[in-house]
Amino acid sequence: MSRRRMIYEGKAKILYEGPEPGTLIQYFKDDATAFNAEKKAVLDGKGVLNNRISEFLMTRLSAVGIPNHFIKRLNMREQLIKKVEIIPLEVIVRNVAAGTMSKRLGIPEGETLPRAIVEFCYKKDELGDPLVSEEHIAAFGWASQQEMDDIVSLALRINDFMCGLFSAVGIRLIDFKLEFGRHFEGEMVRTILADEISPDSCRLWDYETNEKLDKDRFRRDLGGVTEAYAEVARRLGIIKESAQGGDVIDFTSGMK
Repeated sequence: MSRRRMIYEGKAKILYEGPEPGTLIQYFKDDATAFNAEKKAVLDGKGVLNNRISEFLMTRLSAVGIPNHFIKRLNMREQLIKKVEIIPLEVIVRNVAAGTMSKRLGIPEGETLPRAIVEFCYKKDELGDPLVSEEHIAAFGWASQQEMDDIVSLALRINDFMCGLFSAVGIRLIDFKLEFGRHFEGEMVRTILADEISPDSCRLWDYETNEKLDKDRFRRDLGGVTEAYAEVARRLGIIKESAQGGDVIDFTSGMK
């Protein structure tokens, strides 16, 4: 069997050449990083959980008309995805003040914002992914005005859908990061959701206790990172309780 050609390796995922033109294989690693990779660890099982949670969310977003790169899950750690040209922006949707917003603006963490706020960061690790305005994006040509209109519209639709989905299982969606790409379909180019949506890229708090069920457990040395991710998966119905009382991941649901 010929060795797969690696296209790109990031902090949490590896992209390999796909089996068909216009496809890639996305592999989820167990690596955890924070503070621009200054803090690192390997957390057994994190990649498996993120693969399954991202599949669950992407599939449901597809069902409500949100175009994204997900095609199907291949195994415990890999997905078949559409090849896109990533737009060099991290798109952050905030519902509640937390993290860097609280530090920048002096808003107490946990305070509900007047409305959902969309922020943009220039995707450049060596610069620390700095916050940028739409003026910067237009001036430097990182995205066209039509792409920005599509990105903001899609980001807010995703937020509305995911707020409802997580609320139904007792989780408060505080904020989350998205990435978008250009998908070329013949002569047409379409802006679609890419990357992943998982507890690595979302802040998720328990509605009753405000317990953190996301990557902040790693950032803030709270412990129980994979256990928190597993709790998110359990509430979403991805993990099912076995007859022996333990949790098992349902790896057949959603397979095509």
